[in-house]
Amino acid sequence: MSDRLREKLNILADAAKYDVSCSSSGSKRKNDNKGLGDSSASGICHTYTEDGRCVSLLKILLTNHCIFDCAYCVSRKSNDIERAAFTVEEVVELTMNFYRRNYIEGLFLSSGIFKNADFTMERLLRIVKKLRLEERFNGYIHLKTIPGASEELIKEAGMYADRMSINLEMPTESGLKLLAPDKSHQDVIKPLGYVQNQIVQFKEERKLIRSVPKFVPAGQSTQMVIGATPESDKDIMQTADAFYRNFSLKRVYYSGYIPISNDNRLPVLGTQPPLIRENRLYQTDWLMRFYGFHVNELLNDANPHLDIDIDPKLSWALRNLQHFPVDINVASYKVILRIPGIGVGSAKKIVQARKFGKLRIDQLKKIGVAYNRAKHFIRCADSPYQLNDFQGTQIKSFILAESQSKYLKTDLNQLILF
Repeated sequence: MSDRLREKLNILADAAKYDVSCSSSGSKRKNDNKGLGDSSASGICHTYTEDGRCVSLLKILLTNHCIFDCAYCVSRKSNDIERAAFTVEEVVELTMNFYRRNYIEGLFLSSGIFKNADFTMERLLRIVKKLRLEERFNGYIHLKTIPGASEELIKEAGMYADRMSINLEMPTESGLKLLAPDKSHQDVIKPLGYVQNQIVQFKEERKLIRSVPKFVPAGQSTQMVIGATPESDKDIMQTADAFYRNFSLKRVYYSGYIPISNDNRLPVLGTQPPLIRENRLYQTDWLMRFYGFHVNELLNDANPHLDIDIDPKLSWALRNLQHFPVDINVASYKVILRIPGIGVGSAKKIVQARKFGKLRIDQLKKIGVAYNRAKHFIRCADSPYQLNDFQGTQIKSFILAESQSKYLKTDLNQLILF
């Protein structure tokens, strides 16, 4: 690798680190005709798969030149940073060389917008097309859709990419206009809707004609920056819920804002990124997608913000004690899912295990239930009789004391008095 190419890689890989929307592909692209790579075996991302394996990809920008001046973006045109741009051939060469050396399993490719949207999107398309057709690369490719690009370019790119994504940036239109006056949520909604319609259309055609190619088989995702503007957690999750429903997104990502400028519209330099809040938003997202919760149950006008010291499932339970205790031996699967300390896997095991007899405390622990948390909300065959009904604040204190939570701010000796 030449010194100049190495320098470009350092610059453009560093600029890409602020985009967190990398995930398991869910793609089934198989390796045919003696090509290179195979994305069917695992998801590709800078994270861990369900079975514990770490997977990786080349995550770069095509360029950090940009015609926009978004206050929250390190690549904004007014920022005095070193600029660089890859050629189409350089990205292809890097991807193939890194793959052959077993450094990566796929490519995550985004870009600043230089000249205009179509000019940028056309180059991204050339890269993925060259990888697929000329290099016969069958590994995972996650491609960023450029807002404002023509539908023809987006459609063709979707024939070669496993996943496409386009960033919503700010959770609300007002927040986006504050920091990026030249942008609009409509610039994101239009291509998301177009790609979703194409995904549905291609799937219908494949039912009739098997030779119809796959179109964005791993679906779409988006990302929101959290903490740069004053939206509540309710605003953020209601936006996420709407995009899940309207565009069948695979994931919404929440990226805590890292202060990068002295702009008075933004948190000052040195402010810590809202990492705990980011984690709570992901937990809320998970409850909506896999636990059957509606966003308004978790966040509403009465409770517009998530608790920092406890997870959103426990917070909901403490606000709705009228639904508890739940008899673990007769309750439905959906009801069991709502009990703090019981996850999807444990809930399925409970439903199966109780077919052979009533479940007891030791059995629940073996199944994987976090009993110290769940015991306040359940009844099983040998649950101890409790004379007192505790208030939500008392149960919260007991759980925090028992877990020795890192968020606990009250002295433990004081808690045991209640």
